[in-house]
Amino acid sequence: MRTALIGILATVVLAACSSTPTSEQPAAGVEDRTPAQTRPGADSQSVGQTPIAGVDLTGKKPAVGPLRDPGSILSKRSVFFDYDKYDVKDEYKALLDAHGQYLRANSGAKMLIQGNTDERGSREYNLALGQRRADAMKKMLMLLGAKEDQIESVSLGEEKPRAQGSSEEAYAQNRRGDILYSGEY
Repeated sequence: MRTALIGILATVVLAACSSTPTSEQPAAGVEDRTPAQTRPGADSQSVGQTPIAGVDLTGKKPAVGPLRDPGSILSKRSVFFDYDKYDVKDEYKALLDAHGQYLRANSGAKMLIQGNTDERGSREYNLALGQRRADAMKKMLMLLGAKEDQIESVSLGEEKPRAQGSSEEAYAQNRRGDILYSGEY
């Protein structure tokens, strides 16, 4: 009796799962992808077509902007400071002059200066010293023609070391102001 009941249930379940199409479904629509006719004098942009990017097969390298060109002074972005000091050394004045000229010539450019310190000193002291370093760089850039609204100065204190360790070489690498342009921060 039990096996007969299982057989009947299996037949009912299988019958419920099988389906026969009641009517044929309509065919899916096909999108027309023929090129649109352009009007005389109209460019391909105006009719919704996007241009195809060209590929240079001559082997020439694309031009690098002055901010990324390793041969340009603008690719140098760090000013280093002496221990417990925030005055910009003479050796970095040409670097800041170049960045000031760039900002003056590119009024839409924005810059972030991050002041950094080594690990010596309290957290509060290092944050204040890092801010004084960033502000000293900002002030010099503004004297060279940059606008105040182009430059933001912040302190990272000792939180972003460039070099690890407790040697004078590591400390010297960490006492710095870093220049970043918009899109880099």
